[in-house]
Amino acid sequence: MINKKIGFIGSGNMAFSLVGGLSSTGVKGQNIWVSDPDNEKTSQMAANYSVNISTDNVELVKTVDIIILAVKPQQLAMVCQQIAAAASQSRPLFISIAAGVLCEDIERWLAADAEKSNPLALVRCMPNTPALVQSGATALYANPQVSDEQKTLAESILRSAGLTLWLDDETDMNAVTALSGSGPAYFFLIMEALENAGIELGLDKKTAHLLAIQTAFGASKMALESNDSPELLRKKVTSPGGTTEKAISILQEGNIEQLFFTALAGAKQRSIELSQMFGDAKPTLEKSGK
Repeated sequence: MINKKIGFIGSGNMAFSLVGGLSSTGVKGQNIWVSDPDNEKTSQMAANYSVNISTDNVELVKTVDIIILAVKPQQLAMVCQQIAAAASQSRPLFISIAAGVLCEDIERWLAADAEKSNPLALVRCMPNTPALVQSGATALYANPQVSDEQKTLAESILRSAGLTLWLDDETDMNAVTALSGSGPAYFFLIMEALENAGIELGLDKKTAHLLAIQTAFGASKMALESNDSPELLRKKVTSPGGTTEKAISILQEGNIEQLFFTALAGAKQRSIELSQMFGDAKPTLEKSGK
């Protein structure tokens, strides 16, 4: 991968994180291209990582081997239509990090008139926000055109920002979105609730804040480094008749497990709805390739 030419269309936070991750794994800035009309963002990326910057998506497509589509879902149809003609000639590997946009829609938008029956190689992935600190969890799905070598390349790129795993069925991406895509917000909410409860119990705000976030970090680190399941870890720290058992019993009486299931089911359904909405997007550019 170090010698592959990698292009980013879009220079938002996730693109910035991936470029930083790639740089840390030995990919040189001279092999990375970033295209975005926002000169301030691309200039900052160039200053930090010595990447090539551009405002021309079509030229980028003609130059690189791998393209990461890092624009907002609402912009993706327009961008894909813009680069379709160039992509049909160079046929790079595409990696989409646009949340909620199905492979079939991206394939359709990227298809030049002569290529509709021969889709481009495309990997769709769902990184979550901890990727911004190289601690992400990313699920990937490859369309049938992606070779084993290209799967390895895609995995290497996303692994620079954290854990990666492959899905066999693209529809599982909706559950992934509900669990890990939206998941960081659930843990932030729990930390917020713990902090506020600590304050109500008499702690000052700084103390409650530090204890809440360090406890969350420590519990997560233990779960990652242990061979025990979260259930077993919980039972190991819950002494019969103790304070933890009392708190856990109150949470379970409130049906916390069912509440989480209901919340994730709602998030999954919303993911399905958004995929349908983004798939119905109508590009606004003419098929000029410019």
